[in-house]
Amino acid sequence: MNRYPWWKYLIIAVALAIGLIYSLPNVFGEAPAVQLSSGKATLKLDSAAVARVEAALKDAGIQADFVELDGTSVRARFKDTDTQLKARDVIQRTFNPDETDPRYIVALNLVSRSPQWLRSLHAQPMYLGLDLRGGVHFLMQVDMKAALTQKIDSLSGDIRTLLRDKDIRHSGIRREASTVIVRFRDDTVRKAARPVLQDNLPDLIWADSTDAGGSGDVTLVGSLKPTSERSIQEQALKQNITTLHNRINELGVAEPVIQQQGLDRVVVQLPGVQDTAKAKDIIGRTATLEVRMVNDSTEAQAALSGGPVPFGYERYMERGGVPIIVKREVVLTGDNLTDAQPGFDENHEAAVHLTLDARGARIFKDVTRESVGKRMAIILFEKGKGEVVTAPVIRGEIGGGRVQISGRMTTEEAADTALLLRAGSLAAPMTIIEERTVGPSLGAENIAQGFNSLVYGFAAIAVFMCIYYLLFGVFSTIALSVNLLLLVAVLSMLQATLTLPGIAAIALTLGMAIDSNVLINERVREELRNGSAPQTAIRAGYENAWATILDSNVTTLIAGLSLLAFGSGPVRGFAVVHCLGILTSMFSAVFFSRGLVNLWYGRQKKLKSVSIGQVWKPQE
Repeated sequence: MNRYPWWKYLIIAVALAIGLIYSLPNVFGEAPAVQLSSGKATLKLDSAAVARVEAALKDAGIQADFVELDGTSVRARFKDTDTQLKARDVIQRTFNPDETDPRYIVALNLVSRSPQWLRSLHAQPMYLGLDLRGGVHFLMQVDMKAALTQKIDSLSGDIRTLLRDKDIRHSGIRREASTVIVRFRDDTVRKAARPVLQDNLPDLIWADSTDAGGSGDVTLVGSLKPTSERSIQEQALKQNITTLHNRINELGVAEPVIQQQGLDRVVVQLPGVQDTAKAKDIIGRTATLEVRMVNDSTEAQAALSGGPVPFGYERYMERGGVPIIVKREVVLTGDNLTDAQPGFDENHEAAVHLTLDARGARIFKDVTRESVGKRMAIILFEKGKGEVVTAPVIRGEIGGGRVQISGRMTTEEAADTALLLRAGSLAAPMTIIEERTVGPSLGAENIAQGFNSLVYGFAAIAVFMCIYYLLFGVFSTIALSVNLLLLVAVLSMLQATLTLPGIAAIALTLGMAIDSNVLINERVREELRNGSAPQTAIRAGYENAWATILDSNVTTLIAGLSLLAFGSGPVRGFAVVHCLGILTSMFSAVFFSRGLVNLWYGRQKKLKSVSIGQVWKPQE
């Protein structure tokens, strides 16, 4: 007898329920929405912003489907685009009364029409890629020569500091192209300097030379090792990608695609954005970091109360809108910062741990030694306007290039501050070498064509299977439907971005999934042709076909994983859907379809025949 134990049917029921729930949001489509995001790195949106948006819309007589806090932004959904445009104007006036200094970004967006009960289960639709939704595409090139030049300049400062600390006199340090040249009066001093530089600067290869200027000085010429050059270039590219992610996410561009292409290029795709100028403004944002001393004198306190700012000082705003007076003189810049990580101090309170380069460490040590008990402000500048990220009190001299910022800071604020300090600016300049805009109408046409291709292909397969294999063909068609349901559900749960290559992978998955059912049905026919009883033929057909199905799917999965590992862009999108489709097809074609067959035929003790089409027996 062919029967499944109850727990196998429970697995099938749970899989169907999960598949139905998490694929359902894709049916509802998208609705127009207005998204409110922070326009400055030091501003945060919370539940108070949600209440403020709701109050502004209510006062204007605008009805929203809902207003909710989604990560670091507030989204309000509306029934139609006319209401959406009116709401955008209301929210813009409420949060940005001063148009010359917009503190918040109010953008038009699209959100799912899914009902509340689905969203409460975190059931979200798949994201749509640029080719399906429309938007802006940029291909950007990173100036790797500038990255190497910045590294050489930083190393030049380190060399100067090392030689001064070791009391080794030099006659000058200069950079030429991608090398750094250190001049000495005689060979004895050069020999003393060489081991110091080799031990402390492992990125450089040192060679002896003489000064080409005719002064008679001997020189050490340092050039970057090939491995160090590759590492610097890779780090610059990764840093730029991280910075682009931070900028775009802060400004509320939904589902951005930012990927490395080749050794020095980055692809940026912003689905849903049609304004190329705005997209360039988002990508081209500059953020610089400066460290300045705070003035807490009586004169500064008077300036905070509305009096004139003392000469040589400037007024900025701390987090929370509190004004602060700082010196114009810059102690350190973000160029001296090599790393920033969140952590905890000795009192187990949230803190930010900074790492400075050699020059920054020396300056910071001198400043902190002379300014114990005073405050030091860390200011982040964006679009020419600065805001104070934090202004801690200096408790003592800080040496070694490792700085700790703590006090009145939550764990989340420490993580945010570290992120701002670490990824506030690009590691190397980038230029846009290609740009194009995909209109929403073209995206809608691509969706319609892709959907129709899947529907027609599925219908053709279903008709053929039902005619050729009769009831077993119906079982195969139902299993194929379940495969499609589970694949869409998994992609939705992973919040994958669906593109045209992804639709092609779904179509390929349907064709490959039905192969398994064809193989099973033919094995059952073969057993019946050999004279086996129907129940025995069903069991033997599934068992004998399983090894072949496993082998074919494993080899195909290897090819898919190779595409995933070595491909990029559309190839990776195709590979993700392809690999997931193989896994869901093995479940539906074997486990689920046999469950249907067992449910229909398994309890019939005296089964005389099965509906599997014409069984051609050899003539005797």
